[in-house]
Amino acid sequence: MHEYRATTTWRRTSEDFTYDTYNRAHEVKFGGGEAVPWSAAPEFKGEAQRVNPEEAFVAALSTCHMLTFLAIAARKRFTVDSYIDEAVGVMERNAKGKFWISRVALRPKVTFSGERQPSAEELSALHHGAHENCFVANSVKTEVVVE
Repeated sequence: MHEYRATTTWRRTSEDFTYDTYNRAHEVKFGGGEAVPWSAAPEFKGEAQRVNPEEAFVAALSTCHMLTFLAIAARKRFTVDSYIDEAVGVMERNAKGKFWISRVALRPKVTFSGERQPSAEELSALHHGAHENCFVANSVKTEVVVE
């Protein structure tokens, strides 16, 4: 078993505390000591220049897929030079009218070097293996697709 920690700290900076006036800015300190400024998403009165939970969710799925992909590629002796993913999450209302991130599309662009280059089928298999073994994807009910 493994544990992962994050400490979220928020303090009111507004004079009053109503939905329209309280600040959404806060800080998350991760287990390794890195402190990151967060907020709500702008559409929920947050600050666009800070990380928000919805973006972080998409990023967690994207980076987990990438890290799993890199591990599988290395074990298959493919040399990866770069990996860029412009992932997109879609938030909508579910049948009960509650917001949820229903779908995350991963759009990885991978560059390989060396004589051993994956075929289209091998590349697809690498992504399939990464998706099947990504810890975060295995933890959510959101549809995660690789485009």
